[in-house]
Amino acid sequence: MRDPFILEASPGKFVLYGTTDPNLWGGPATGFDCFISDDLESWDGPLPAFRPPAGFWADTQFWAPEVVGRDGRFFMFATFASADPQAGPRGIQVLVADEATGPFAPWSDGPVTPRDVPCLDGTLHLDDDGTPWLVYSRGAEGIPGGEPGISDGEMYALRLSADLRAPVGSPALLFRASAAAWSKPLWFPPGVEPPEQLNLGKDPLFTDGPYLVRSAGGSLQMLWSSFGDEGYAMGVAKSASGTVAGPWSQRDEPLWARNGGHGMIFTDSRGVSRLVFHWPNDTPSERVKLVPVEITDDDIRIS
Repeated sequence: MRDPFILEASPGKFVLYGTTDPNLWGGPATGFDCFISDDLESWDGPLPAFRPPAGFWADTQFWAPEVVGRDGRFFMFATFASADPQAGPRGIQVLVADEATGPFAPWSDGPVTPRDVPCLDGTLHLDDDGTPWLVYSRGAEGIPGGEPGISDGEMYALRLSADLRAPVGSPALLFRASAAAWSKPLWFPPGVEPPEQLNLGKDPLFTDGPYLVRSAGGSLQMLWSSFGDEGYAMGVAKSASGTVAGPWSQRDEPLWARNGGHGMIFTDSRGVSRLVFHWPNDTPSERVKLVPVEITDDDIRIS
């Protein structure tokens, strides 16, 4: 599994989602599976959380599902793409279900992200007044489905309607990968062959896997992934305004530097926080890793 995400659907009942298709880079997509647990150690599954309905616009690169509970229902934000160029570029669509384990069905009318540029890895953030924002990445050239002409991956925020079905206004650029001193051009460790869909000739910097977390004191920080000196890595950005608009400053060193990433912070009903991510970053060896973390007003640190 890549891109793991954990939801506590009810006290002591956990659901794990992630990118679960074996042909994750460009093969035909099956959907998303999930797993359930009552202790975060033993997991039952897989359970079919989402299977695309007949006529669904996407058929490949089903990536990075995140699920939130809202108004008695469960909403999934996930990345989808199509092998048919006429279907448009990769985007983030919203799905809905009555149960945390699904079955999920389309909620938004196709992607909520812009229909003219490829986007990936959406995460929901709520302002203090409850306004919903989708924070997501635009991939650099050389990444599967990346955008020609972009050599420096970008992070955006897009306001959503209250019902999470449509965008409101235009997306705002939050920062680029090069803003972080630790972000380096994409590379793979010796002996690890990159997926054939990658074209590394452009030496792209990239952004992916955003996740926003607010500290007890009100500080807003963002976990996000790129590549560093030791492979795939996760860094931390902080909003000076305490809002999604930023401006965002970057921690000098990555939170996790060693060939693992696309993480989220899961805080359970007892108040225990864990960094959840996939490690290593070598297909098909990726596994879900949970590491205790401490969240302060100024930083996120591994305990």
